[in-house]
Amino acid sequence: MAGQTPNRSPPDGGDSSADHDHDDGVLSDHLSTDEVYQRVVADADHEVTSGTRELFFSALAAGFAITVTFLLYASVTATADTKFVGVLLYPLGFIYIIIGGYQLYTENTLPPVALTLERLASVPTLVRHWLIVLSGNFVGGGLGAVALAYGGIFDAATAEVAMGFARKGIATPAVDLFFKAAFAGLIVAGVVWINFAARDTVSRLLVVYLAFLAIPMGNLFHVVVSFTEVVYLALVAGVNPIPALGGFVLPVLLGNTLGGVLLVTVVNYYQTSDRRLQIGRFQKVRRLSVREWLAGPLAGRSYVPVVDTVEEIVRDPESYRILVPIGNPRTETGVVRLACQLASSHRKGKVHVVHVVQAPRRWSPEAESQQRARVTAESDRLLENAREIGAKHDVTLETSTVVTPRSFEEVFTLARRTSPDLVLMGWDRRALWSSARAERPLAELTNRLPCDFLVANDRGLDASRVLVPTAGGPDSDLNAEVALALQEVANAEIELLHVVEDAADEPAGEAFLREWATERGLEDATITVASGDVEPAIASAATDSTMLMLGATEQGLLSRLVQNSLHLDVIDDVDCSVLLAERPTRRSIRDRLVGRPNRDRYPARAFRDRTAGQTPTEQKDD
Repeated sequence: MAGQTPNRSPPDGGDSSADHDHDDGVLSDHLSTDEVYQRVVADADHEVTSGTRELFFSALAAGFAITVTFLLYASVTATADTKFVGVLLYPLGFIYIIIGGYQLYTENTLPPVALTLERLASVPTLVRHWLIVLSGNFVGGGLGAVALAYGGIFDAATAEVAMGFARKGIATPAVDLFFKAAFAGLIVAGVVWINFAARDTVSRLLVVYLAFLAIPMGNLFHVVVSFTEVVYLALVAGVNPIPALGGFVLPVLLGNTLGGVLLVTVVNYYQTSDRRLQIGRFQKVRRLSVREWLAGPLAGRSYVPVVDTVEEIVRDPESYRILVPIGNPRTETGVVRLACQLASSHRKGKVHVVHVVQAPRRWSPEAESQQRARVTAESDRLLENAREIGAKHDVTLETSTVVTPRSFEEVFTLARRTSPDLVLMGWDRRALWSSARAERPLAELTNRLPCDFLVANDRGLDASRVLVPTAGGPDSDLNAEVALALQEVANAEIELLHVVEDAADEPAGEAFLREWATERGLEDATITVASGDVEPAIASAATDSTMLMLGATEQGLLSRLVQNSLHLDVIDDVDCSVLLAERPTRRSIRDRLVGRPNRDRYPARAFRDRTAGQTPTEQKDD
């Protein structure tokens, strides 16, 4: 929350008025506009990386707190001789929100917009943030209105006053509502700005109180209060809320938004110097490209991490690039080694190892510069192990560091930015990627993967004896390519396994598997066909294997990983390393959610039906 920034001394490195005053022998007792702006952007950086659940429930709490303002304003106005007495208590709900650090939509017209103006967050990210906060505010305000309407809190006189607030707003012309709301938006955004400049809680409290006192005294409108009033009127008087929402709440929403954004763009942004962000986390910032800024993840990335040493990559179309995101360079050397082996099977194989460091969500501006340098230096030292592994293989190996509050989602961002052919990542329930469950696990369901993904459960990653179960499909094709590469560079012994439903299908299963192997250059592999349940058959066949390679059948691999519910329990039933592969496909959202039909698990049956009555030569030609 913008108002939650603690008391801090001025950050180092900015072109501040305090610095100039100090040169003249006078120490300024207030922050310069550059320093206030730095605080705004640093706090917004923490907010836009917050999870949906965190944002929504903080906004819900803020919306419900607005009920306090509505309650006191109506109650005191109904019992006092003058309206002025009720006005004096109007700011109380806003004080709860700002001092308590909740998310209020009108305050979010300043910090996230500042971050977006600096091209550190994309426009879609800003809109997403606004929608989550606004919906939370409306749900909270609506719940408060329900409590007031049916909780017996208002007497008849107070209820009539409360309904009068909404009736007054509905009767006001839309143009007048818009401009009154725009001034209210200016006031709220100004409160946020001054809160970042204030040095103590008493000053902030006084500013909040006086500023929000101006809203009822000036007959202005705040969108969350207006929404709560409309919901209350609809519940108590049975008024149709739809016209009121369109003719009253919507103009207020637009006015509040424009007023707050106007303060950022015209007043605050352009009064700062060109060096306003040259401190701490933003010293060597890589801003979003114009396409990324406008389209977000659809064009690459939607957010610039705290630390990002990934250089802009010009893709060589003849090269084969493998991206290896790792959370711990000490323990994930096996994944790096496997990536180098796979890359060395290509004429221009390249490996890009990215150390993804989980960032704390609350770095102070004073500490960010030192922490940035320390984290980058330590990461570079740890990545020396990866560079040594790359030197032992005939590949080009690059290393980078990214410090970000996100983890699993950052892997997708890196893949879209660097356009690799393959992402190879380790997986462990105790590792960094397990925090994906706190991010957006459904994002993978609704988006096509940017490239091939290979996820390794590292139990030594010995590629001497590799078992590849297959039922066909693009994911198995990826496994076949990886197995063929390991056969070439590591002399791996490859065994192919196909499981049929019953023993009668075994001959057809063997014919299917031999055809599949020949088409993929694995005709020298050992062929095994088993009948019965798939998972026990795989576990039995993997007894003597050092590596098991599985394709992402049914829902898809990555969507299940982020939900910590892999579709094959066999992963925990075997002792060898496991590789899970998923290749980009055009599966529908329904297929990813509910899985493929069961008949796809037994393609041998379709093969048998297709080739029935044909000679072996005809089967091959077919």
